[in-house]
Amino acid sequence: MTNTKGKRRGTRYMFSRPFRKHGVVPLATYMRIYKKGDIVDIKGMGTVQKGMPHKCYHGKTGRVYNVTQHAVGIVVNKQVKGKILAKRINVRIEHIKHSKSRDSFLKRVKENDQKKKEAKEKACPTQRSTLCENQWKGA
Repeated sequence: MTNTKGKRRGTRYMFSRPFRKHGVVPLATYMRIYKKGDIVDIKGMGTVQKGMPHKCYHGKTGRVYNVTQHAVGIVVNKQVKGKILAKRINVRIEHIKHSKSRDSFLKRVKENDQKKKEAKEKACPTQRSTLCENQWKGA
């Protein structure tokens, strides 16, 4: 067979719905609120063809820069040959979800603040807290 050049070439499994998740899109998908600056993951949903991102953006993470009634504008990094370009794409809200990378970042910041606070109470620098304890024991 010849190699076709369509937009959805090679997306047989990429845009397919999981087992027992076919049919109507849950309302919770439409109830999510997106604001400028939110970090979102792009994942094309095959049940909704309108506003679907190109397959090259599937699985990418971007930042929201524009919000309309049905769609969201997202800035995504895309590698083109040797360069990484910041591409602006418009995607309907069925094809995006809030990214968990932001949650893990905030959790890490919280833990680091806690460690800094504990180190300050011990009157030791944050990075060398273990070295500092060993020096006090040896002296």
